[in-house]
Amino acid sequence: MAVELANDTNFENEIRENGKVVVKYYAGWCGSCRLFSPKFKRLSVDERFNGIRFLDVDAEESPIARNLGKVSNLPTFAIFKDGALIETIASNKEDQVVELIAKLN
Repeated sequence: MAVELANDTNFENEIRENGKVVVKYYAGWCGSCRLFSPKFKRLSVDERFNGIRFLDVDAEESPIARNLGKVSNLPTFAIFKDGALIETIASNKEDQVVELIAKLN
């Protein structure tokens, strides 16, 4: 499944309508965020994570979504299950993000 862009307009519907969601919060000026983008795309098509929706959210452009993910640093990754925030991590380390996503399985 590809990474989809989300914003304040559709974010709450996305996390509510998709049972398992992982969100990458980023900003255009964030170098670590840009470097992680290809890794996040690769994870989104990894068979281990079938059935999990992958979303990208520009934290500066989407304050409601940012607050729902309790974002304080970038990049931040958050997992939601049935619309509820389960956990977040501010990291640019792929192994830590994989561990977080695996908690949805």
